Amino acid sequence: MTGRNSDEQGVERTVERTLGHLRTLDREPAAASGPLTLEDLYRQHRMRLVRLAILLVDDAATAEDVVQEAFTGLYRHWSRLRDSAAAVGYLRTAVVNGSRSVLRRRKTAREYTPPHATTARSAESLAMLTAEHQAVVTALSQLPPRQREVLVLRYYGGLTEAEIASATGISRGTVKSTASRALDSLQKIMTNS
Repeated sequence: MTGRNSDEQGVERTVERTLGHLRTLDREPAAASGPLTLEDLYRQHRMRLVRLAILLVDDAATAEDVVQEAFTGLYRHWSRLRDSAAAVGYLRTAVVNGSRSVLRRRKTAREYTPPHATTARSAESLAMLTAEHQAVVTALSQLPPRQREVLVLRYYGGLTEAEIASATGISRGTVKSTASRALDSLQKIMTNS
């Protein structure tokens, strides 16, 4: 049992290191003084949200669409917005939900047509990662959607369990158990690769 816990901790450190590295590259901008406009939010958060969506749906063009839909939804509800912090939370939740919808549609499409090769990551995005980081990102793409969401939001998004629960609409306990199962699955995937 001790070896298994050690393996899980090793995988968790590897995932945390990889997604933490990506988070560092995508630091959130400093909060601007005064009220933010929708344009400010778009300029400051769009690319970070796109990268979040890429980690969830594993396709850059689809990720762009998901983020664009999130901003469109925010625009429609702009007059009811409490503050700019709520806007960022709304966008994050919209990206997670949009990514889920994309994955559901993919699954449905695969049931009716023969599976096709998924679009590979761009050569430049993979070239920027070390072999270890590439292995983690590749292994993440093999996890079930909810497990991938929880790990990406935790280690890339830097969110707490409560924030993940809010963004995904699941309980904090489910967040914890899902993260544990996801790390166990990643360890198995990475060991068998």
